[in-house]
Amino acid sequence: MGAQTNTQRSFSNLSKSLPTLKHLFDHDPFTNKPFGLTNIALQDEILSMVSFCSSMALSTTSHELKRFKLTHLFTVIKTSKKPLHHDVLSSVMSLISVNIFRPLPPPSPAFPITSTLAEENEVVVSSTLPSLNWLLLELVYEILLWLVINIDTQTLEKHIDHTFLLGLLSLFDSEEAKERESLKNVFHQIYYKLTKYRSFMRKAMSGVFLEYIFETERHNGIAEMLEIWGSIINGFAVPLKEEHKVFLKRILIPLHKVKGMQNFNKQLGYCVYQFVEKESELGGFIVRKIMKYWPQANSQKEIKLIEELEDLVEKLDPKLYRDLALPFCSHMTKCFKSLNSMVAERSLYMWSSEAFVTMVSTAMEEVFPVILRGMENIIRSHWNENVKELARNVKVILQEMNPILYHKTLHQNRSKQFKATQINRL
Repeated sequence: MGAQTNTQRSFSNLSKSLPTLKHLFDHDPFTNKPFGLTNIALQDEILSMVSFCSSMALSTTSHELKRFKLTHLFTVIKTSKKPLHHDVLSSVMSLISVNIFRPLPPPSPAFPITSTLAEENEVVVSSTLPSLNWLLLELVYEILLWLVINIDTQTLEKHIDHTFLLGLLSLFDSEEAKERESLKNVFHQIYYKLTKYRSFMRKAMSGVFLEYIFETERHNGIAEMLEIWGSIINGFAVPLKEEHKVFLKRILIPLHKVKGMQNFNKQLGYCVYQFVEKESELGGFIVRKIMKYWPQANSQKEIKLIEELEDLVEKLDPKLYRDLALPFCSHMTKCFKSLNSMVAERSLYMWSSEAFVTMVSTAMEEVFPVILRGMENIIRSHWNENVKELARNVKVILQEMNPILYHKTLHQNRSKQFKATQINRL
């Protein structure tokens, strides 16, 4: 929290040091002549305009006027046939800084990012009511995005530095979903365009992830940042650098264990899949680690992880099936037998995956006893009839795969069960 305070203080100092909005609406923004500020009245008018456009506590009428002026500014910038003068661009960046860089309010009880009342029922509840401030900020972000996309790289580098990037990153914790979406677009475009900042941006985002995983487990922008990372990973060259594999091991894998994982599971899954597609041998490591972080009392999270594992099996190199078959099938059998019917049903539907059936076929001698014992247990004692029916269907699949091994295993399992029953009676 201290680092965040220092960052906000540095932004305040940065915005004060930047040029002000120098009579932008009355002056030709494309001239190369320097602005003349000898007239005291003109300087006062400039300061008044900057103060007005920088205020975040305005009346409804003032908001409308400010929105009108921002719209006009955006139109002037977009319709320009010449590059903006350096001083004008500095003034616009100053206006952007003083508007978007601000301390975020404490988490609102009315709009929590996740509900912590019951881990079983964690959900995302985002604010959908746009504030007057956001209607103004939206325009500021649109101006910033346009500048990042259209200003040449050399010029842009003069107006965006590490402090500016850290400020953007801190705003990802905003409760306003539309602001996070705007930040995602801006941050990604900066990463794409300003290549010299890429390493710094990756490290800065990694720092936010690590704090979320190991300290707070609360942040509003994890999904948006992971979406940026999905695009970044997609661009990694093969073979992967060691630093990129470290990101997978230290951040992407541990993100599976946090309570709110289901709030960003799609973006997280996409990042993981990109690594497997880049280097398929990573698949076995990833599957084992995900199983290690399995939740104990969170059915929604279990279902999300089952879906991710099913997709991973589809992408795995078949050469890995043999070594993974027994630990994977043993783990899934626990899910098959889950007393939560949704978990049990979703895991049993994995038998419709051709890749999973192929994995089972690579190690039938080892996995048949485990799976058949689980199916017999379900049919005998599970409370849900749909789950029982799915278990019967799995037995049919196993029988068709290898009838001789199926009957042999079934006989051995029942003999062991009978002996265990006899011992318990003694």
